[in-house]
Amino acid sequence: MNQNPSAPAPADDRSLRILLWLVAVGFFMQTLDGTIVNTALPAMARDLNESPLRMQSVIVAYSLTMATLIPVSGWLADRFGTRRIYMGAILVFVLGSLLCGMAGSLRELVLARVVQGAGGALLLPVGRLSVLRAYPKEQFLAAMSFVAIPGLIGPLIGPTLGGWLTEAASWHWVFLVNVPVGLLGWLAATRYLPDFRGEGRVRLDVAGYLLLALSMVMVSLSVDGVHSYGLPVVAAVVMLVSGLACLAAYFVRASRQAQPLFPLGLFRVPSYTIGLLGNLFSRLGSSAMPFLVPLLLQLGMGYSPAQAGMTMLPMALAGMLVKRLATGTITRYGYRTVLVTNTVLLGLLIASFALVPLYQGVGWMLLHLALFGACNSVQFTAMNALTLHDLDPHQASSGNSLFSMMQMLAMSLGVALAGAVLGAFSDRLQLDGHGEGVVLALQGTYLCMGLMTLASTWIFWQQSPESRLTRRLQRLDVTE
Repeated sequence: MNQNPSAPAPADDRSLRILLWLVAVGFFMQTLDGTIVNTALPAMARDLNESPLRMQSVIVAYSLTMATLIPVSGWLADRFGTRRIYMGAILVFVLGSLLCGMAGSLRELVLARVVQGAGGALLLPVGRLSVLRAYPKEQFLAAMSFVAIPGLIGPLIGPTLGGWLTEAASWHWVFLVNVPVGLLGWLAATRYLPDFRGEGRVRLDVAGYLLLALSMVMVSLSVDGVHSYGLPVVAAVVMLVSGLACLAAYFVRASRQAQPLFPLGLFRVPSYTIGLLGNLFSRLGSSAMPFLVPLLLQLGMGYSPAQAGMTMLPMALAGMLVKRLATGTITRYGYRTVLVTNTVLLGLLIASFALVPLYQGVGWMLLHLALFGACNSVQFTAMNALTLHDLDPHQASSGNSLFSMMQMLAMSLGVALAGAVLGAFSDRLQLDGHGEGVVLALQGTYLCMGLMTLASTWIFWQQSPESRLTRRLQRLDVTE
């Protein structure tokens, strides 16, 4: 049944409320699985006979798959209907979760995470599209604010829940807990999710999409492949060059297409270009932290999975507490001042985690994590607002889609880079994931990721100090 996507669906208040809860739960599942595995990685490595220093592919597979599928989520929903795609996404996510819980090797687990990521990639974009088309414009912001709350709670409780499940049951339940929740969500979707479709057939730039997807996959695998999959260095270099060639080919193709996947006109907006590149490079270090911190706590300092998860709570709580203050700070000091200053602080904080094993005190550890969480929250809020606030209305959809893809790509590359650096140090020190040398390898990795973050400061320095600040900033949803 075709419906006008611009008009709200005729539905009663109860159905609309259930729709919000349905989309919110889907968003929660997606964000939860981005962090819940982090504290369980050492236990997974032990059961799968792998080194805990080489488990980053479990995280990379999930986030990279999401990055590659987000660009086509809107087209799939318009072509096949929001209900069909959302229900299919839930089933794929549940199947992936089940396969993860049953995995008997690292290879099986990584493949299962790809399946899980394929489902997770569609949950939020398609759900958000359903809310957009079901609610009147004057109610949309309030509706999406409600949906965004579980997205903030997921990363907050993910490490703690993952640590507790690993200790109380086994790491398998980190994934299996999704199965009953997902099946209930699927049943609710059959009744309460509206079935919207686009008007007419919108052509998908298939060749452009494949070039962009291949570029992301090959660049990520070239970084992660040497230590995770045993790729020869020559093969990794060839894969990296091929990935960059695919990216260049996409830009050439997009310049000649009437309706490219992402119009190049987006890059004529200076603040968008700076924000997009800044998001990619400054996130490399911060995206690696949820992967590196549990390893430091468990392998370097002897924490249990549950203790490691609880220790990470201040990082998420501080991030939520300062988020409200970020907008006022940006309005007062401007984007460039806030982002340049905060990026320097963020880089120094990441590098300073190399000092954590030296003081050992729990109080100092909690303060250290809280400072990082607060600084990281300001960074995300400022970058998100800068990236989107100068876009014209006709650029908003494609600009936001590319922005979402870049965020997931940064998460994938950040963990892949951290894993590669950690693997290089461990090879140099001939480590097997245990012993005092692990701390030394982690310290070196923190220093490298901190320096990468510091180097990204020059990107934000290119932002004009006279950047106009309008009331549009307050109307933006800059939460993450």
